[in-house]
Amino acid sequence: MSALEVRTISALSAVAPEAWDALVGPEDPFTEHAFLSLLETSQSVGPRHTGWVPCHVLVHAADKADKLVGAMPLYVKSHSYGEFIFDFSWAQAAMRAGLAYYPKLVSAVPLTPATGARLLVAKDASQVQVAQALIQGAREMLRSCRGSSLHVLFCNEEESQTLTALGLHARQSYQYHWQNLGFASFADFLGALRNASRKQIRKERERAQASGLALSMRHASELNARDWEAMWEFYLSTIDDKGSTPYLTRAFFAGLAQSPCAYACMAHDGAEPVAGSLFFWKGHSLYGRYWGARREVPMLHFELCYYLPMEWGIARGMQRFEAGAQGEHKIKRGFLPSLCHSAHLAAHPGLDEAIGRFVAEETSAVEADMRMLAELTPFKRVGE
Repeated sequence: MSALEVRTISALSAVAPEAWDALVGPEDPFTEHAFLSLLETSQSVGPRHTGWVPCHVLVHAADKADKLVGAMPLYVKSHSYGEFIFDFSWAQAAMRAGLAYYPKLVSAVPLTPATGARLLVAKDASQVQVAQALIQGAREMLRSCRGSSLHVLFCNEEESQTLTALGLHARQSYQYHWQNLGFASFADFLGALRNASRKQIRKERERAQASGLALSMRHASELNARDWEAMWEFYLSTIDDKGSTPYLTRAFFAGLAQSPCAYACMAHDGAEPVAGSLFFWKGHSLYGRYWGARREVPMLHFELCYYLPMEWGIARGMQRFEAGAQGEHKIKRGFLPSLCHSAHLAAHPGLDEAIGRFVAEETSAVEADMRMLAELTPFKRVGE
């Protein structure tokens, strides 16, 4: 490939949606132009004191009429919240050493712990050259903003290897993901479980469905204004319960009504929304995000966050279901430990060396945890 031009932009509105989306994978709804730009236009990220200021990196090919061949969602961060890959101990270590840890650069989908590509590269471009150019652009932005470090979060495994080759330190963590093991129906899924787990799920579903509420999984376009207002309230109540910061604005939830990838699993009492969970669906992958309820209903959380969406997804060929961060309780419901990847580098040589040692030691602990958790599988073993 001939000369590549690297640029940075402060808003997705500077890029044509079709040019950006041509780089996005078939299973990822979160790096699409519409989702990332909605975060910006709704002021959920940006200069509104959110601590997520866009500085996206673009790569254009000079010999292809300035065609966009690479992109990297990138943000200047003034804190470490909303990332789900925790580096608070690194920030504290830097402070003890007299180093400023913020600002830093983060390549991720804000507030969204979902795996996906972070180095978006055109299929007909050199993957290696464009990846190098994107990281070059990120390093230049790091110098420009006098940042301490660059963090690429929830990248895929192939990107982790590429980033390691480009000088970043690969880090591993894990979540609990559901994989379709050949299930054609929810009944098939239940049939693959051990008796105890199968009985528990059936009882939990029976209790939720006995509530008398109307339960449904619906596309965003099928929700009315009252439903979207309720989803915003559900989000606020859950954030408040956890003592977190409500970054997502009412305008963000209102804007989701136009998203082709957004769905809601809701419980209604007549026309009144009682509880709901927000999902995104693309290709054969389902992603669960925000949950909340106006009143406590036994087992309704499990029905709206796991079982009904799982049943809905399997009927549509779902192959993967990421239901969000954390939650060992997900194992007995069919969500097994799955590696998550990130990559990191620090501008200061001493801090960078310390981060390298940390992630190397942490990897052994993560691998040990996953081996132990794998023994808790709810699925039948051979011969059972």
